Amino acid sequence: MGAPGESEGARETGAGAAERARAAHEGILRRQSARESAARTYARALPIVPVRARGLTIEGADGRRYLDCLSGAGTLALGHNHPVVLEAVRKVLDSGAPLHVLDLATPVKDAFTTELFRSLPPRFAERARVQFCGPAGTDAVEAAFKLVRAATGRTGMLAFTGAYHGMTAGALEASGGATDVRVARLPYPQDYRCPFGIGGERGAELAARWTESLLDDTKSGVPLPAGMILEPVQGEGGVIPAPDAWTRRMREITEARSIPLIVDEVQTGVGRTGAFWAVEHSGITPDVMVLSKAIGGSLPLAVVVYRDDLDVWEPGTHAGTFRGNQLAMAAGTATLAYVREHGLAERAATVGARMLDRLRSLATEFPCVGDVRGRGLMIGLELVDPEAPPQPTSDAPALDGPRPAAPELAAAVQRECLRRGLIVELGGRRSSVVRLLPPLTISDEQASAVLDRLADAVSAVSATNPGERRPGRDGERGAAGPE
Repeated sequence: MGAPGESEGARETGAGAAERARAAHEGILRRQSARESAARTYARALPIVPVRARGLTIEGADGRRYLDCLSGAGTLALGHNHPVVLEAVRKVLDSGAPLHVLDLATPVKDAFTTELFRSLPPRFAERARVQFCGPAGTDAVEAAFKLVRAATGRTGMLAFTGAYHGMTAGALEASGGATDVRVARLPYPQDYRCPFGIGGERGAELAARWTESLLDDTKSGVPLPAGMILEPVQGEGGVIPAPDAWTRRMREITEARSIPLIVDEVQTGVGRTGAFWAVEHSGITPDVMVLSKAIGGSLPLAVVVYRDDLDVWEPGTHAGTFRGNQLAMAAGTATLAYVREHGLAERAATVGARMLDRLRSLATEFPCVGDVRGRGLMIGLELVDPEAPPQPTSDAPALDGPRPAAPELAAAVQRECLRRGLIVELGGRRSSVVRLLPPLTISDEQASAVLDRLADAVSAVSATNPGERRPGRDGERGAAGPE
């Protein structure tokens, strides 16, 4: 029955509006499926049609609301439509300033460059140059490769297993899914699936020694390269933070051999990992930093920042029509300043640590959660097959080893999250890692709501596996929470 005093016509009008909204939602999804490329990705796992968004929350055309822990794959440091970003964009639009200027100097660009240099690690910033690239991070990676090749006169590159640097040809060659490889691949240290079956400091040490051996062995088949590119936290590779000591070793190894070190901060930058730039955790000074995503404040922007003595390019060596996006620079300036002035990197470290603690307690309840890892607000849960035997490691009994990855369980958790109004991403070697990339502005209450919904989704998926649940769980977590 309707509310007291509610007319039959009003109820029909409300029901009719909801039905029309659902029909419009379904029609848009059908047309997308019929018209767009088979290469579309997020749209397959997330059949929603966003029409409004603010902060952590997205509202779909069908009226449903979601907590967005995808954040444009880490692009939205301040969440959707943050007031300071909107104000910065409106100011440019209302000023009559040109929106397209190629690489000409403008007050908007000058303000962005000034704020960017203010945010960089001081030792790096004092000798830095910046190259504005096409609007995607992958173009900035290509530019970085061209830069170090021009500066060194060498051609080869060093990259790491599990890496992801973009979708253009050169960036793909340095990424983990490469098939036609012209890049030497090095082991990236990790604890849960250590390439040497050891993990911890010993595993990282072996990875470093392997790198030294490859470079110093005259018969390794790897000539001195033009550069090394690494991610301080592998995102698409499964949310794997590099040990700080290992990162410092990579800096020592490359510096001693005059190999420029390129750090890919496309997803880790602007406070995401609990420091403004992830290299600050280890204290290294790279030769080149590749930046995109959050630096544009939700709009397309990508740059390469590098040591001044590498600046040997001839004019036009790396160019692009859309490297002067004034709206993105204004939004980026506002975002960089807001993150810096409000201590959001430190906030990400605090909130991220609390979220990791709670998720690790979840892993003790459900054997399908093989590992929980991350840094700051870059968090991942690796789903494994709880019924498969553990894989033995070199220094632990078989019962302590990792179980095989379970991409089907990860996909099921993602679907159950969406049913509960939570958007998450998948990543990792076999798409078996559920990833959380919430905006840095997430509140404590919102973080609890995200974890409640995720825990409830894992519980629902685990219920389909007999004997999966460990004793001690008292009741189901609800999906309620702040939006």
